Amino acid sequence: MSKSDSQFQEKVMSRFFRGKGIFKPLNTGHIDDRVSCIREFAANIYFYTKGKTTIMIDAGYNYERLQEKMQWLDLSPGSIKHILITHQDTDHVGAVEEDSDQLFRHAQLYIGKIENQYLTGEKRRKVFGGLEKLPQVVIHNPKKLLDDGDIFWIDDIKIECFLIPGHTWGHLVYLIDDAYLFVGDTLWLGADGGQSFLNVLAEDNRLSRKSLALLRQKLEERKLHPLIITGHTGWTDHFEFAFAHIHRSCNAWMKQKPLDPKAPYDAYDEREDTEQNAREKMLEKATEL
Repeated sequence: MSKSDSQFQEKVMSRFFRGKGIFKPLNTGHIDDRVSCIREFAANIYFYTKGKTTIMIDAGYNYERLQEKMQWLDLSPGSIKHILITHQDTDHVGAVEEDSDQLFRHAQLYIGKIENQYLTGEKRRKVFGGLEKLPQVVIHNPKKLLDDGDIFWIDDIKIECFLIPGHTWGHLVYLIDDAYLFVGDTLWLGADGGQSFLNVLAEDNRLSRKSLALLRQKLEERKLHPLIITGHTGWTDHFEFAFAHIHRSCNAWMKQKPLDPKAPYDAYDEREDTEQNAREKMLEKATEL
């Protein structure tokens, strides 16, 4: 599925979303000395490095330039032994689907127990208000299944899981070393603050908003204000900005208001993503207008 879906998104979804200011991916590069990013069309995948260990967060599209862009960051597919999966949509697992190039065929995947039910066929992924069912995703990598609240270690890297259902039924977000929160497709950063992610792609928009409110509450109770890193709209270290408008969902049918001047007209146009910039420039955070 991943090859056809990647081609569909590049061609068809590119046209649908042009000029709306919805997808605002980071270009390839570094957020800081721990987190690096690769841009794949309108989405980002991330790498967290500590000592000699690098963890990959999500696996992006079935993307022809992934290995090339990893080289820009001095990373190689063979060095990736662990991949955290937020959810099973093919712009987040394409590089490990059975029709991919199998760059990470030996990597251990970490995925939620509920989310894994899409992979087994027990659940069907639905979008556009349940009107469209997506084909089953097939992955053969070894998997470790996770529950809400699980805490585990990969070498000396601490990882904590939070179940944030709504976009998908089993979507997990990952808090790493209590300092970095990778939120996948739960949160969308607009020009005036965060909202729940795209309404047309959610299994349950109301549940998405409720889940984000609960996540905010849990972080505040523990006085945690991590860097918040999204799948499609960059990152922020401004806690209040990230959760400013989680009572609403981003409307995919409309041009965003206010429109972020940094949002590309066509987020699938990658001409600004270059090796020189990846090596020389740090990736700027999302900021309020």
